[in-house]
Amino acid sequence: MASDEPQVNLGNISGSTFAIGSHAHAESHHHGTAGSPVDEELLAAVRDLRADLARVRSTEQTAALGTALAETEDEITRTGRAAPTRRERLRELLTDSQTLINVLASAGTLAGLLGR
Repeated sequence: MASDEPQVNLGNISGSTFAIGSHAHAESHHHGTAGSPVDEELLAAVRDLRADLARVRSTEQTAALGTALAETEDEITRTGRAAPTRRERLRELLTDSQTLINVLASAGTLAGLLGR
């Protein structure tokens, strides 16, 4: 028996947002993935340093560090952790910004957490 009604087939929909129908409305709120206490502490330190960087004169080094911090914050927020390669990149940038670390306590805190 043929039908003129459209058919909808849904596969795995976990973590998805969808709406079906002419007046359907879908809303999605993602609150990130819970990470380990170490990653939560790292996330707080990343956010603190990002806020402090906004208060200093921008240089090529601080811009690169700011970009890496934003990417790290995004990764931890999405996945609950920062990958080892991301942590290593931050270590390198912080080492290159030794003067900044001496001025900003938040940079020293983050550098200490990355040394674990």
